[in-house]
Amino acid sequence: MEEREKVGPLTGGNEYAVSKIEVVEKKKKVEKEAKESLAVLWDDAYRTKSVKDYLELARFMIRPDGGPPRWFCPVECGHPLNDSPVLLFLPGLDGTGLGLILHHEALGRAFEVRSLHIPVYDRTPFEDLVTFVEKTVKAEYDSSPHKPIYLVGDSFGGCLALAVAARNPTVDLVVLLVNPATSFGRSQLQPLLPLLEAMPDGLHFTVPYLLSFIMGDPVKMATINIDNMLPPRVALEQLSTNLTSLLPRLSGLADIIPRETLLWKLKLLKSAASYANSRLHAVKAEVLVLASGKDNMLPSHDEARRLTNSLKNCRVRYFKDNGHTLLLEDGINLLTIIKGTHTYRRRRRHDYVLDFLPPSMSEYKTAFNQVVGLVRTASSSVLFSTLEDGKIVRGLSGVPSEGPVLLVGYHMLMGLELFSLVEEFLREKNIIVRGIAHPMLFSSKTEDLSSEFGLIDWVKVFGAVPVAGSNLFKLLSTKSHVVLYPGGAREANHNKGEEYKLFWPDQPEFVRMAARFGATIVPFGTVGEDDITNMILDNNEVMKIPFVGDYIKKYSRDNIRVRENEAVSVPVLLPRIPGRFYYLFGKPIETRGRYESLKDRENANELYLQVKSGVENCIAYLLKKREEDPYRNIVDRTVHRALHSPLHEIPTFEP
Repeated sequence: MEEREKVGPLTGGNEYAVSKIEVVEKKKKVEKEAKESLAVLWDDAYRTKSVKDYLELARFMIRPDGGPPRWFCPVECGHPLNDSPVLLFLPGLDGTGLGLILHHEALGRAFEVRSLHIPVYDRTPFEDLVTFVEKTVKAEYDSSPHKPIYLVGDSFGGCLALAVAARNPTVDLVVLLVNPATSFGRSQLQPLLPLLEAMPDGLHFTVPYLLSFIMGDPVKMATINIDNMLPPRVALEQLSTNLTSLLPRLSGLADIIPRETLLWKLKLLKSAASYANSRLHAVKAEVLVLASGKDNMLPSHDEARRLTNSLKNCRVRYFKDNGHTLLLEDGINLLTIIKGTHTYRRRRRHDYVLDFLPPSMSEYKTAFNQVVGLVRTASSSVLFSTLEDGKIVRGLSGVPSEGPVLLVGYHMLMGLELFSLVEEFLREKNIIVRGIAHPMLFSSKTEDLSSEFGLIDWVKVFGAVPVAGSNLFKLLSTKSHVVLYPGGAREANHNKGEEYKLFWPDQPEFVRMAARFGATIVPFGTVGEDDITNMILDNNEVMKIPFVGDYIKKYSRDNIRVRENEAVSVPVLLPRIPGRFYYLFGKPIETRGRYESLKDRENANELYLQVKSGVENCIAYLLKKREEDPYRNIVDRTVHRALHSPLHEIPTFEP
């Protein structure tokens, strides 16, 4: 940049003028942000790039320079947070290294990202590519042996990642395989290979269009930057525009993969699959496979099953509506997947508190508009809180903004109240509430080969941790807002006639823990489960069904249990015309300066009963006052929302 400044601003290939001043200012901004932790609802720039950007940048990357394979750091990645691990991206057949272009800015905050570029006319054999990547892995491990190294292998790159992992079993590697080409021997492309070899040069221009439809879904590629909240007509118009501009650019694939290169890459792919498959037994690394359901190039779903059986530490996330080019299609945010599967870590073992990355704005919108949008709309939650003088007000102004804060409450049926609680704290106070959840949600036993990235993963994205004293200790020590349900699964899976009853244990341990850190305890109650569901069969009745009860007992014995004789089952529910969810946060209870007195069991038990009574009083208040709500019925709320105000501003009773 200094050399450029001597001759004045230059116009680069992207047609933007670059000056030294601009570069220095941006560098200062990036370095300042890097010293800080990620803010809640930070901007991860998801949906700001598209396949068009990939095709345009690829035109510059494929210019022949006679050079060997090399690493490059994408400019958009910027500077990561302190102590971030290294992520090495290993590309697919294209070799450009631009396959993460939709994810650069998000990944760049959590990782030191480097991408492998294999020039179009490079003919490096597969084993030499393995050696090249291996040297980098060893150098990184020697410089930071306490940190993991991430290998993200896309298609062909998946073979490369597994080969490196097999040759380096003592290095702490985390391997992410995106539709790995280890299944190339069973590829749907096999019948086309002789035709590609015999095809005249004059017809090669048709190959990119053929490959584009085999490799990915053009519609999924075109919808990546379309806001899901747009009206259907506007979204359709934008999709049409995107497709019209995208399809002509696909001809650029002929330059990215010319005929000679394509034939070479197919031979390289064959040797890569053979090499990697012969060494699967030696892979000790943590592996996460991302498999597409509509992969027309490789049998990726079946391959995920095979790899799970062949590798010692392998999990799968299945994306049934996506094609082969998974990372370039809509609905896939790679950092979100890494966070939701608890694959992100900075040390040898994952730490639920220290390795947590707060949700971004795009994750917030996706989770609450799409994943739980139906429940959110049907429940139309309204929250109240209690000020220090005892006055009840709408909103969360009565809940302290400064942590540590321990929210202790009643767990409604199936935990349906948790989504709106987390959303409202984010929307109104920009605070992430960390939930203490049942360990079963974090067990690999709940996963299978068809496990899609779903609700349980989203719960982890928003900060849930397994119930454990050590996790509560860490959360309170970091001044977090924590939600705790002493009634746990027993409360969330209650039977008929047990609505709004507390099933708390007799141990007041959370009181002592709160006092140790001077946390503020806020009791709260929620009502409304009986407004949206009818319980047809409760847990006791489900257990009496032949074979079903035996299966549940066996499943419960094999899984982690928090309490003795805990049977994990799901009641049979039917929806009803939705009413509304109501929350009341009681008057905050200070524990600062009371740690010594609360060491006495009698004092601790007295405060414990005070908190429990506070929760019961909140529930009783809401059960009475909801009868005064003129918008308790969903029809009235829907009309008001359409004519007057957004969901969170629909009126309710006067507190």
